[in-house]
Amino acid sequence: MNSITQDIKFKQSVIKYSYKHGVTAAALVYKLHRKTIYRWRERYDGTLESLVNKSRKPHRSPRAHTKQELKLIRDYKNKNKDTGLVVLWVKLRKVGYTRSVTSLYRTMVRMGIYKKLPVRRKYMSRKRIIK
Repeated sequence: MNSITQDIKFKQSVIKYSYKHGVTAAALVYKLHRKTIYRWRERYDGTLESLVNKSRKPHRSPRAHTKQELKLIRDYKNKNKDTGLVVLWVKLRKVGYTRSVTSLYRTMVRMGIYKKLPVRRKYMSRKRIIK
């Protein structure tokens, strides 16, 4: 039996105990907070599926680039193919782009417009280490 099923069955046993002996007694026996048991009781409708944990992932990111900003980046990059990142950012700022250079860089890498530069590792010779 996997852990998700065990968690659900544990919640069900806590709820059944709380119906029989009260929420406070169940909280003491199972070492849970009373509010947690009340929350589980509200969700429980007799089926195990009602006790499955819900996703905590946000539905949207409030600070994500808008479609207009993405279109603006694409258009400016198509018109100025040889332009560097900072120069492109300055041009975008003049027409109303309000984000940072780092944000522009990440967005362009994600869109596939800008190639990520390989990390250069510093080479230290053995002579420098011994000295």
